[in-house]
Amino acid sequence: MEEPIETTVKANDESVDDDQPVEGKSHGLTRFEKYLYIWVGACMIAGIALSQAFPTLISVLDSWKVGDISVPIGICLFLMMYPAMLNVKGSELRKVGKNPKPILLTLISNWLVAPVVGALLSALFLHGNDQLVVAVILLSSSPCTAMVLVWGYLAGGNQEQNVINTSLNTITIMVGYAPLVSLLTGIQDIGIDWISLAVSVLVFIGIPLILGYISKRVLTSKKGEEWFNEVYKPVVGKIAIVALLTTLVVLFTLNGNLLIKHPDKLVLVSIPLLLGFFIVVGYNLIVTRLVGLKYRQAIITVIIGSSSHFEIAIATAITMFGVGSIAALGTTMGLFWEVPIMLGLVYMGKFLERRGFWQSDPSDERFKTRDTGDT
Repeated sequence: MEEPIETTVKANDESVDDDQPVEGKSHGLTRFEKYLYIWVGACMIAGIALSQAFPTLISVLDSWKVGDISVPIGICLFLMMYPAMLNVKGSELRKVGKNPKPILLTLISNWLVAPVVGALLSALFLHGNDQLVVAVILLSSSPCTAMVLVWGYLAGGNQEQNVINTSLNTITIMVGYAPLVSLLTGIQDIGIDWISLAVSVLVFIGIPLILGYISKRVLTSKKGEEWFNEVYKPVVGKIAIVALLTTLVVLFTLNGNLLIKHPDKLVLVSIPLLLGFFIVVGYNLIVTRLVGLKYRQAIITVIIGSSSHFEIAIATAITMFGVGSIAALGTTMGLFWEVPIMLGLVYMGKFLERRGFWQSDPSDERFKTRDTGDT
């Protein structure tokens, strides 16, 4: 799941060797970010209230379009995606082969287990609600590339493994996301617009990825890497959160009347989303224990393997079905539930470590000093 909040990591030679400490300065959640799910709920309520207080606002917002894409929403979606792409480190991908086990486990969870679980649960609970089915598939098929950097830091996980996995996810989502979504929706005989799906991946992942790479190269050469990490990335991260919340207000303003008449839609889509989280988290907990991963590797595998890239899911739903669609609203519920669940997973991981769930790592003094602290 992916919020544009960064963690700076200094790489060493043993990229995912759990016996090696990870150096560098890391940033946790601010108070605002920690309670993001509260602000998400507030934006939902604000949007519905605006739809009732200013009914003409709906037609005004819906009129600012280029083709089928809302201009203000398109801008907000780009601002949501761009900061996440600043975390991509192509140089880290060379280290995948040094200890591939946790990386492979995460990829299997992201690209096989989570999508299949999402598709099965959506077919079971959302039959006849095609747009909600697509919303769940969009969420379950999108591996996270940003917010997991923070969750991993708070849990005391191996941050180099985190950076490698998120960088790899960003590359693979460009290639695998559209075909996987098309396959899973096709199995359920739900027709989707292939062109809109491909355009969404190109516009909201491809372009931000290219601009992120260019801006990172230019700014680090002119201002230095420290300025880029400590000044530029935090600023664009805050802008991205504002863009995310603005998008939610607009979404719920456009759909306020529908939600007042059918609040059951959001409750209905929440059932497979929550069950999917619990099943995938449970799977990752069990598999990381069975293969004998140590805590710092295991918790990163569980966190990344269980989270979703809700930004691209929201963007794709809007591109395919429109900003006022049920599918767009359905994807926002992924954001609403993921933030508190992932924060809870951080605490649960520390609890399980203290109970000896994973292999212990006596050399890891960093975790010993942190796991009793308040995150």
